[in-house]
Amino acid sequence: MEETNINVLYIDDEPNNINSFKASFRRTFKVFTAESAEEGRKILASEEVHVILSDQRMPKETGIEFFQSILKSHPDPIRILITGYTDINAVIDAINVGQVYKYLTKPWNEEDIKNFIIKAFEVVDLRQKNRELTERLIDANTKLEFLARQGLLS
Repeated sequence: MEETNINVLYIDDEPNNINSFKASFRRTFKVFTAESAEEGRKILASEEVHVILSDQRMPKETGIEFFQSILKSHPDPIRILITGYTDINAVIDAINVGQVYKYLTKPWNEEDIKNFIIKAFEVVDLRQKNRELTERLIDANTKLEFLARQGLLS
């Protein structure tokens, strides 16, 4: 799949960071941005998002709290937490509570972010293909069981 078909949501309460992210990646990915977790949820409700990057320290709701809140409603997007602070408890919470794929620190390296997004999308894509193959296998098995019951298999 082309990189431009990867939908990325970037959430950060600092407009400068949002502008920097958009400027860096808008030609590579389809980028959606939000200045709060609440805005992020609105985007998730209306757009298919493959990878979500969220700042950890935001007013009202942290990145980990946001990720935890969307686990049931949006389990498929891969979650990447970005923070300017190194807090081991936040790292542990991110992994355990928010099911975070990657934990990155600011300032971020553009090439690293690009590579992490591509790798994260590969995980999303493989999960989707696995689901589709499993559904096809279940369907084929159901049909074979029906034929066996009808005595049509020898």
